[in-house]
Amino acid sequence: MAQALRLAHSAIGLSDPNPRVGCVLVGEGWQVQGFTQVAGKAHAEVMALRAAQEAGHDPRGATAYVTLEPCAHHGRTPPCCDALVQAGLARVVVAVGDPNPLVAGQGSARLRAAGIRVDEGLMAAEARELNIGFFSRQVRQRPWVRMKIAASLDGRTALNNGVSQWITGEAARADGHAWRKRAGAVLTGIGTLLEDDPRLDVRVVETAKQPLRVVVDSRLETPPTAKLLAPPGAVLVYGAVPDARREAALRATGADVAFFPESGRGKVDLQAMLTDLAARGVNELHVEAGHKLNASLLKAGLVDELLVYLAPKLIGLGREMAAFGPLETLAEALEFEFREFEAVGRDLRILARPPRRGDF
Repeated sequence: MAQALRLAHSAIGLSDPNPRVGCVLVGEGWQVQGFTQVAGKAHAEVMALRAAQEAGHDPRGATAYVTLEPCAHHGRTPPCCDALVQAGLARVVVAVGDPNPLVAGQGSARLRAAGIRVDEGLMAAEARELNIGFFSRQVRQRPWVRMKIAASLDGRTALNNGVSQWITGEAARADGHAWRKRAGAVLTGIGTLLEDDPRLDVRVVETAKQPLRVVVDSRLETPPTAKLLAPPGAVLVYGAVPDARREAALRATGADVAFFPESGRGKVDLQAMLTDLAARGVNELHVEAGHKLNASLLKAGLVDELLVYLAPKLIGLGREMAAFGPLETLAEALEFEFREFEAVGRDLRILARPPRRGDF
């Protein structure tokens, strides 16, 4: 199963909106493997069965180790559970059940009904973590929101004049691109776009597909010349105040525009935006925004994870990670739990999450 999980990592930046799945097929004296391909192409189980066929192995009586319950519905491909039944397997070991209501236990049930032994729960936590965004979209109807911040030791993300390039080193910037690759969409706000003119694509690491690039832009102030609007990848602008001329100019660049106004404020309804992104198949949303949008997302309780790169330098007066407050008491502070620390070049990468709420 550990090998199957390593295989599933190969589907990062490839399989979205489908989950990342790996499969190891083991027979008498032989072993083959596969992982989920681009949406619409073969899933991990079918890839492993094809590998067995190509190698001349008979899968009858074999055991499959798969990181997610085999699917039981017709989507763009036939059900994987049917392929395993037809192949005559004796046993299927599943790490974790599929949260998709179209599967949700039906895949394992159909395997058992065909006389195949099914064992579930092996390395379940690791398998769920690999597909945390897929679970979020299926269970909560919203993406897993990861907020990336590069800051100094004293928590400053830019100088007072807005200059922020480069607080962290080259290794941290490359690592940040690897996290962009994980995401179905990368989001920023109009303030960051106008100040920094970012591209927000994946460049430093190889990827099979580019994430959707998203701008929160209430009044459609994104200039048609913005680097973010250039290829590669699709662009989506969320607005709140309609402006036919500006909307037409953005659409002329190939960008999509959607309106989700928050009642009476002239701002984008961030919760509605996340629901819409989930409907568009976004599993993980990677946020690279400024202190104002960061604050809005944090205050609304919409951030699931902080990805913070701390540089070993002090800036003093400058822009903060998130512009909320001032608070009256420390009890009002937003609480997080540290999950991981790792040195990345000369910087420190920290992963932190809010205290667990229910299944998340």
